[in-house]
Amino acid sequence: MTRWNCRLLLGAIAVLLPTLAGCEAGLNAPTLEFHPASAGVSTTVNGITVDNLFVLGAPVGSALPTGGQAGAFLALEADNGDRLLSVSAPGAASEVKLTGGPIDLPAQTLVDLGGPVPQMVLSGLTNPLSGGETVQLTLVFAQAGAVTLGVPVEPYTYDYATYSPPPIPAPTPSVTPTAHATGSASASASASGSASASASASPSATP
Repeated sequence: MTRWNCRLLLGAIAVLLPTLAGCEAGLNAPTLEFHPASAGVSTTVNGITVDNLFVLGAPVGSALPTGGQAGAFLALEADNGDRLLSVSAPGAASEVKLTGGPIDLPAQTLVDLGGPVPQMVLSGLTNPLSGGETVQLTLVFAQAGAVTLGVPVEPYTYDYATYSPPPIPAPTPSVTPTAHATGSASASASASGSASASASASPSATP
């Protein structure tokens, strides 16, 4: 092999090495790893950005019972600042609670309500709720008004298996009536009995 051919060969290797290294990096790059897509609904309405809004249901193959609870998760951002006042789930739950009360949304600041502990809880489910269903949530903002969205129900599994279920409300203590003995009846009976006995025992006068 001539000196010129050797130089050409070394030059070709020098060019190919970065390419091969790039291919190797590409094969192991994070972009090729599996990442689940955002499961929830994401949209922007009236200056409010709603990101990855979903309701967490029961494990695969089961359902949350009628009358039970379910947590909802999302992130919010308001262009000019706003406040989330309340949430409802018509046809799906009798009530939706914001566990910390109304939520302030500073302008252009992401407010993450994505868990793992739910800050939005659907209570009094009107029907059994399973993963794969869709429920309607209406979010009411102080400035943006009401925003109604169809929200997916995700099964309690995979990435969501570490999420906390909604807190179970403490049972209302039952009041058992306590019987109180009244001494007035006994005293009355005793007094009336004594008076009657005394009257009947009195001797009659003989002329």
